[in-house]
Amino acid sequence: MIARTAPGAAAGSTPGTTTTISPIRTRTTPRALAAAALLASAALVLAGCSGGSTGSGPRAGRTVAAPPSATPPPVPTPTPTPYGPVLAKWIGPLDVELAKLPQAADLIALGAALKEVGSKAVLAGAGLNMATEPTAVSAAHGQLVAALKALSTHIDTVQDEIHSGKYCATASALARFGQAEALTTIPAALATLAAAGYPATLTVPPTGQLQQRALDNGAMVREGSLDGRGELSIENGGSGDAVLSLAKDGKSVHSIYVGKGRTAKFEGIEDGTYEVFFAGGSDWDPATKAFTQDCDFSKFDEPLDFKTTRTSSEIRWSTWTLSLQAVVGGNARTTDVPAGSYPLP
Repeated sequence: MIARTAPGAAAGSTPGTTTTISPIRTRTTPRALAAAALLASAALVLAGCSGGSTGSGPRAGRTVAAPPSATPPPVPTPTPTPYGPVLAKWIGPLDVELAKLPQAADLIALGAALKEVGSKAVLAGAGLNMATEPTAVSAAHGQLVAALKALSTHIDTVQDEIHSGKYCATASALARFGQAEALTTIPAALATLAAAGYPATLTVPPTGQLQQRALDNGAMVREGSLDGRGELSIENGGSGDAVLSLAKDGKSVHSIYVGKGRTAKFEGIEDGTYEVFFAGGSDWDPATKAFTQDCDFSKFDEPLDFKTTRTSSEIRWSTWTLSLQAVVGGNARTTDVPAGSYPLP
């Protein structure tokens, strides 16, 4: 309530009195707000329906614009890797592994090195087979891929031959690897590609040649003291040459070379009991005193006893004959032995 004092007398009022005026209050109720909202909504509906053209139906004459279609971004065309770097990428690792072969100190090391060469040949063949070669070198490219596959197959064969004893020395196994036709075909294909402007380095290492060395029949590989009277004849009816050794305490005392289909003879063997070992094979290496190909190692199950007896009227000594092949009625059995258990002749 506001109290104001009028400066003068109003009509019909007593001068000097105070007149009290009550202000007018406006109150908005929830129902009034709801009504206002309905009116606004109705106005919007009417606005939406007003205007336009004649026709039947609520949407007659109305044009609806379709949303713009999204255009997918263009897919970039991959740029093929130039052939030269691809060729070098796959041939380089093979070249590195090939260079390691002559460094192998023994058959185990050579086998591991050959495995790596074969692996790199397979990878190179697969990688180049997926490459896009220039049309001008398609023939040489195809020859290279085929030769890489052939090299891997040849290595598998050599590995099997090493395990079977077909090649039992590092030199002979490496020479056998060197017989691969692919070792000629691959450099030839690479030379053609290099002439066309796609060089790649690959060097075939020296591998040597397979040999067929032998000693004369009856040659003494190891000759101990032969001051006795004992005699031993050896008949070799096997498939290759052989070296027979008489050993004591696991060490060779006498060793003799017996050619295939030949007979050799020891004379002057001193009294004693000897173990009998023999090695068969081909290509005798005098430096290592071993065959390098077709190797097998055996031992007679029973030792040989040489004894000399003297009487007043005679001297008797032991004479033995051994056959290095199975014979009907034979009474000597043999057992295969590992190469590492065979005494050096």
